[in-house]
Amino acid sequence: MRAAAGGAPPRRAGGIRVRAPLVESVSCYCRVDGGLKTVVSARKFVPGAKLCMQPDIIPNKRKSRSSRKERSQTQSPLLPGLPDELAISCLMWVARVEHPNMRLVCKRWNRLLSGNYYYSLRKKFGMAEEWVYVFKRDRDQKLSWYAFDPVNQLWKSLPPLPPEYSEAVGFGCAVLNGCYLYLFGGKDPVHGSMRRVVFYNARINKWLRAPDMLQKRHFFGSCVINNCLYVAGGECEGIQRTLRSAEVYDPNRNRWSCIAEMSTGMVPSIGVVHDGMWFLKGLNSHRQVVSEVYLPASKMWSTTGNEMVTGWRNPSISFRGWLYSADCRDGCKLKVYNRETGSWTRFIDTRHHLGNSRALEAAAFVSLTGKLCIIRNNMSITLIDISDPTTVTEVDSARIWEAFARKGQQRSFMANLWSTITGRNLKTDIMHCQVLQV
Repeated sequence: MRAAAGGAPPRRAGGIRVRAPLVESVSCYCRVDGGLKTVVSARKFVPGAKLCMQPDIIPNKRKSRSSRKERSQTQSPLLPGLPDELAISCLMWVARVEHPNMRLVCKRWNRLLSGNYYYSLRKKFGMAEEWVYVFKRDRDQKLSWYAFDPVNQLWKSLPPLPPEYSEAVGFGCAVLNGCYLYLFGGKDPVHGSMRRVVFYNARINKWLRAPDMLQKRHFFGSCVINNCLYVAGGECEGIQRTLRSAEVYDPNRNRWSCIAEMSTGMVPSIGVVHDGMWFLKGLNSHRQVVSEVYLPASKMWSTTGNEMVTGWRNPSISFRGWLYSADCRDGCKLKVYNRETGSWTRFIDTRHHLGNSRALEAAAFVSLTGKLCIIRNNMSITLIDISDPTTVTEVDSARIWEAFARKGQQRSFMANLWSTITGRNLKTDIMHCQVLQV
């Protein structure tokens, strides 16, 4: 036992040093010996007695905080010469685009970037970065997705989509906790309507499963209120095609729950959360335009047909307490809903009109770095500072995307010229667009 207690290790014949097996102080020596009886000279360090050599130690006892602290002190530091607290403070400044390379440095760096502590510090000290995530469908009806880094002006490739969503239509897309991107429901060409829910963790760059919805549905409405995911309406293959049902997913409880049904079945075409209420407008089973509003406080639906819904068109966004909607096809002219007069009376014209082609059509409005971001089908991006509408920033992402998407492909001069004339640099339609913060 002296050898195991830290004395000089004995030597074999021939001068070969035999190291003592590492035994934790909270473990029973007898248990360790059971696996070492066949090892040469193991009995010299851990006697093979049947009775416990340390009866005052409880086997399988949880490690104390002091033992964890001792173990952490034996680990190599995150940065040589610096305590871990200071090292993390330095690593927080590394740009998000370099995080995949940081994971390859060592296991400790990989564990650090796989946990919540590192990213919570980045968010706390204002160093979290927002990226735009775009889901697009090409002319072969295949779905792909990409991320745009507005700081470095880079499009990034991402891990493949889950197979069930590679050709799905009518699915929902939303962001919870700022960094988890959810895909839910939809219609698969093989399996039909789905209840499936998956989510992408931007911190570890992986897709994971979540609990399935209670009802199969596609072409439905969805929104996020108080970090809970709401879905309503849509269609489902079967007898009851147009749905009235609605449900909510609470990520803290990790479960779906039913909420009050809408007064009429609807296939929503547009939806927005404004003033704490969820507005939906779409078509009922008779292809008539209907609209409803959900009040989270009372957990009830009610019909609405005011001026706001009448003049409301896609895309739209509730930004800093105001409701904005596109007033032209390329999204360069916006109209604003005035709550005091109850009408769409204010207008914002960027005076940067691009055209009326399908490639230049505004696909989504999102909030990016405190500005209103317009994203078009050709992947071009326009940023508008609402505090000063005359300040418009054109991000040359369309040209960057063209180089990214066509990398390694040769195009003739006439093909490039025709694409420029028609505005069809990319034959694609954007299905969903979200912003994740990491």
